[in-house]
Amino acid sequence: MTPPFTAFQLGLYSFGDSTPSPDTGVTLSPAQRMKNLLEEAELADQVGLDVFGLGEHHRPDYLVSSPATVLAAMAARTRSIRLTSAVTVLGTDDPVRVYQQFATLDLLSGGRAELMVGRGSFAESFPLFLGGMPADYDALFAERLELLLQVRDHEHVTWRGRTRPPLNGEGVYPRPERPLPVWLAVGGTPSSARRAGTLGLPMALAIIGGAYERFAPFVRLHRDAAQAAGHGELPLGINAHGFLADTSREAADLAFPAHSLVMNRLGRERGWAPMGRAHFDAERRLGGALFVGDPEEVTEKILHQHELFGHTRFLMQMSVGTLPHRAMLRSIELFGTQVAPLVRAEVARRLAPAGA
Repeated sequence: MTPPFTAFQLGLYSFGDSTPSPDTGVTLSPAQRMKNLLEEAELADQVGLDVFGLGEHHRPDYLVSSPATVLAAMAARTRSIRLTSAVTVLGTDDPVRVYQQFATLDLLSGGRAELMVGRGSFAESFPLFLGGMPADYDALFAERLELLLQVRDHEHVTWRGRTRPPLNGEGVYPRPERPLPVWLAVGGTPSSARRAGTLGLPMALAIIGGAYERFAPFVRLHRDAAQAAGHGELPLGINAHGFLADTSREAADLAFPAHSLVMNRLGRERGWAPMGRAHFDAERRLGGALFVGDPEEVTEKILHQHELFGHTRFLMQMSVGTLPHRAMLRSIELFGTQVAPLVRAEVARRLAPAGA
């Protein structure tokens, strides 16, 4: 149901990190952090980026628990940029309500809303909304995704499942002027990549650590499942961490303290090895997961990754931890004015018919 892609798309996504500055130890007030976040989206639109996404979290170190609400505020301040969740945790939300929120956003934004759903990488929403982790979470997620797609495709839905009351032909409103694009976000679960292809859904593949070539099997699974189900070639997005500055050293020196603070905190929760500067710099090399550097380096990495995956969209999470707002705005400016035009032009050249 997603419109065909006519050009390689580049954009940003954020969780609205609300963490202490690694330099001062001060955490911005929620109101100031929200103001900064809206300015980031406004600038992304002004410099010609294609997409801005917001992830849903329910913990103190992330500001955004209601992506549709914040995206609606962004819609009022932007003109062209697509606005998407990144991601909506569908397993702990009601698919009908999710659809209504993003259909409303689509109408407010003039047809710029998208919905990226996923299983989620944190568990804090389960006690809030379900009373705990369900015994069969995959079955719960699959059922709610099925209902979301039914509601997207049909104004009146007759549906029965195990996880919410049935629908008996009730209408779901409002209806946007075109089918609402729905992407499936995938981390490290092969069955999720296969599910996206089978259902005919674009896949947003998160690669936030290690060599990105290791994720080629997920891309093949998605494409093979789509072909087997008769969907043809589907859009593919890559989501990654990154940051830009005028020089490579400046980008690394700015990004590392905040990035390592976040990743090491999460690592203590999940049993990951600590990240030091040597590991961080290794991930910045060609083939590594981090897109941190000057515009030339980041352009080279995006195009190298495109050679491997042939994807149609690249989204960067710049705000991993708290960075100076002025530096964040400069990073967005460089991404939009220097990286994006070169990447789009080269991808268009690669995809042009021979002799064109």
